[in-house]
Formats: sequence, structure tokens, C-alpha cells
Amino acid sequence: MADGRGAAGPAGSAGGAGLEVRLDRAAGAPAPWQQVHDQVVAAVDDGRLVPGDRLPTVRALAEELGVAAGTVARAYRALEASDVVSTASRAGTVVRDRTAQRGDAAARAAAASLARECLAAGLDDDAALSLLRGALAAARGR
Repeated sequence: MADGRGAAGPAGSAGGAGLEVRLDRAAGAPAPWQQVHDQVVAAVDDGRLVPGDRLPTVRALAEELGVAAGTVARAYRALEASDVVSTASRAGTVVRDRTAQRGDAAARAAAASLARECLAAGLDDDAALSLLRGALAAARGR
């Protein structure tokens, strides 16, 4: 998925599908994997990449940028860990829908708060889970 200019030249750029990655190879620049990660996140945040867009394969992007495949793989793993992309063997690496993730983040924050409150109250796991199940049932009107 080249960016129309062929293989990466001295600037170290590559991309496709709304993504253009440029590596800064100057001393003091972030590690290449971090640069790939940050540029994908920026492309998602500003709308150049939208949910469902496929990223280049690890091998293709690594080749275009002139870096080891492990460098790109590390960036993609970090993107997966932060729920920016998901990878399926046949579908490749695709941008996730972050709209749902915002709700998930709020629920995770609430769960973390609940866990701290339960621990502070001296509840064991079973008692804490029982409270949550009761609250869920009440919220559903059961």
C-alpha cells in the first residue's frame, strides 16, 4: 500500500488508506515504532483514518519505511493494546470504532471506582460481585 511515490526514500515515508508515515531518523527522535504508533493515532484522531480502514501489512510497511518488521509489529501491538486497531488474520489490521470505546472507557472507570470502594469497605470479591449484579438487575428494572 504505497503512498504513490514508490518505496520509501531517504525521508522514510510510507502509507496508504489515509495514512502517511514519515520517520524522523535524527538523533533524539522517538524510536521508529513509537513514531509509527503516534502517526497512526494522529491519523485516526483527525479523521484521515476511519473505522474499517485497513493499515498496510507489517511486512509491507516495514519494507517501505526501511525498518525491521518487528519495529512495525511493535507499533501495531501498542495500537491494539490501546484499542485503536484490531488485527484478524484474514482481515488484516483495521481501525476500530472508537465511539463505542468512549463508553467502554467510562464503564471501566466506574468499575475501577467501584472496586476501590468495595476494597475500602472490606468486601471480598464475591460480595463485591453480588453488589454489582444487584445494581445491574435494578438498572434493568428486574
